[in-house]
Amino acid sequence: MFDYMNVKEAAEKWGLSERRIQVLCATDRIPDVMRISNVWLIPKTASKPIDGRFKKRDKEESDNE
Repeated sequence: MFDYMNVKEAAEKWGLSERRIQVLCATDRIPDVMRISNVWLIPKTASKPIDGRFKKRDKEESDNE
């Protein structure tokens, strides 16, 4: 059986806001999460998801602007 952490613990561990963790859970960006009632349970072994909100720009592309 897994050991779980809640949203607040995950936010502190990964340096993200609690709201961002909730969004990541709701969009299945963190594997093996469970929602029981209104509480998200995140495995303690889960790694911080890659931030897909921003696209990395090439140096050459930024030089042209």
